[in-house]
Amino acid sequence: MYTHILVPTDGSSLSNFAVDEAMAFASSVNARVTLLTVIEPFHLIAFAPEQVAETRDAYDRHARREAEQRLRRGEEEAGVLGVVCDTVLVTSDDPHEAIIEVAKGRNCDLIAMASHGRRGVKALVLGSVTAKVLTHSSIPVLVYRPKVA
Repeated sequence: MYTHILVPTDGSSLSNFAVDEAMAFASSVNARVTLLTVIEPFHLIAFAPEQVAETRDAYDRHARREAEQRLRRGEEEAGVLGVVCDTVLVTSDDPHEAIIEVAKGRNCDLIAMASHGRRGVKALVLGSVTAKVLTHSSIPVLVYRPKVA
């Protein structure tokens, strides 16, 4: 069975649902969890260097604060369920690559994450971090989809 599960989160309600479900699953199989969030780096073209520095600093502070809140929420859920959980925060232009790299680097044997369940043209046009992880990962991926009413 699975012993170490990577659970990526972006803080969305769907992602929070997947975190909760993955924590419950980890608890049921006595697996540990690495909770991951990815911050996309700051990008800006500006006319003056001080504009970039001031804006970059504000972005970095805000992004880090939001990321830490996401991770703290997952840690709290793990604590309630008695799941051993560590957290990782990385910066990357390609979240799917970061997810796969962290999973490999931490010797995870499962990635559990959310999907919006888009199909057809929407899925093709919008793309999906989950779809990219599914396509490129050699590690099994458990996908949590929204409940359909």
